[in-house]
Amino acid sequence: MDAAPALEAIVKRALLALALMSTFALPALPATQVVVVSGLGGEAAFEKRFETWSTDIAERAGTAAGSADNVTRLTGDAVRVEAIDAAMRTAASKLAAGDTFMLVLLGHGSFDGNDYRFNIPGPDVTGTQLGAWLDRIPASIPQLIVNATSASGGLAEKWAKPNRIVITATKSFGERNATKFGEFWAEALGSEEADRDKDGNITALEAYDFANRRVADTFKADVAIATEHSQISGKEPARFVVARLGKSGQFGSDAQLMALRQQQSQLEEKLDGVRAQKAQLGEDQYFAQLEPVLVDIARLGAQIDARVASLGGDPNAQAGGNTDARQ
Repeated sequence: MDAAPALEAIVKRALLALALMSTFALPALPATQVVVVSGLGGEAAFEKRFETWSTDIAERAGTAAGSADNVTRLTGDAVRVEAIDAAMRTAASKLAAGDTFMLVLLGHGSFDGNDYRFNIPGPDVTGTQLGAWLDRIPASIPQLIVNATSASGGLAEKWAKPNRIVITATKSFGERNATKFGEFWAEALGSEEADRDKDGNITALEAYDFANRRVADTFKADVAIATEHSQISGKEPARFVVARLGKSGQFGSDAQLMALRQQQSQLEEKLDGVRAQKAQLGEDQYFAQLEPVLVDIARLGAQIDARVASLGGDPNAQAGGNTDARQ
C-alpha cells in the first residue's frame, strides 16, 4: 500500500474521531462551590461543637457539590480575615453558568452598634467585609448564605440580592446568646426526617424547616425562653439542593446523572414559567403550552430512573417535584 494514501486515511479517521468527540461531548457539569467557616469558640466546649458541626456540614454538603474538591472548610487558627477572603475569591473564580454557591458561618457573632462582627482569631471580620466578598459572586449564580451565629439577624436585609437566599440563626442584631441553629442545620443535611418529600435530596427550605423546628423543640424541652429566632429570605429555597442522602448522595458525582438532573431543573423552571402565565392564557392555549413540557419531564424522568437503576439505586426513591397539570 502506498504510504501517502495510508497516511491520508489515518488522518481522516483521526479527524472523524475528533469531530464525533466534539459532537457528543457532555456539557460542563453543574457544581456547588461550598465554603464552611467556623469561628472562635472562646471555650473548649464551644470549640469542639463548632469543629464537629463544620466537619459534618462540609462532608454532607459534599454529596451535592459534585466533588469534594468543591468544598472548602476553614477552622481553628487558620480562620483569618485573609483566609476567608481568599477562600471566597477562589470559589467565585471557579463558578460557571449552572453552578451554585453556598457559604456557612458557624460560631459567635456580635454587634458593636455599627456593624456585625464574626468572631475569629485575630481581627474579627465584619458584615460589611463579608457582604463585599459575597458581591463577587456573579449575580446569575444562585447563592445560599447560612449565618448560624449569634447577632446575625440584622444582616438578612443588608445581604439581600435577587438570586440569593439568606438564612440567619437570629431575627436581629439584638439576639446575642450562643445559638443552637448550626447544630441542627448540620443534622438536617444528613437526616431522612428533614427530607419531607422523600426524594433523596435535602433542599435549603427542608433543612431550614428542620433546624428551625428542632431549635424551638429544644427550648420547649428545657422549659426556657427562646433566645434565638431564625429567619429565611430569598427566592426558591425549595429548589436549592444542599445535600443528597443514601444512594442519591453516592451518585452525586456521576457525570451522566448530574447532567440529567441539570436538564430536569431547567425543565422544572420552564414548567413554572408556563404555570405563571395560566391566568393570562385561555384554557386551550395553557394546556397546549403545558403538555410538551410535561412530556419532556416524563421522558427525562425515565432516563434518570434508568441511570439510577444502572448504578444500583432505587428509581422509586428519586421522584421529583409536583407536575400536576391542574396547578
